[in-house]
Amino acid sequence: MPKMKTKRALAKRVKKTGTGKLKRGHAYTSHLAPRKTHKQKMHLRKQSLVSKSDYKRIKLLLQD
Repeated sequence: MPKMKTKRALAKRVKKTGTGKLKRGHAYTSHLAPRKTHKQKMHLRKQSLVSKSDYKRIKLLLQD
């Protein structure tokens, strides 16, 4: 049986932290940005962690 390949599209969007958690960027940052407030855009710039419910599925796609 061949090995499963890592989903490269997801690998480019998610980074692993030192403790093994997964870090991701926010959506809604570029499209229709002028109508969003400065505060909204500022908060969307920050990275956040992948939620517990998505973690298992994403881990499988990344093959870590």
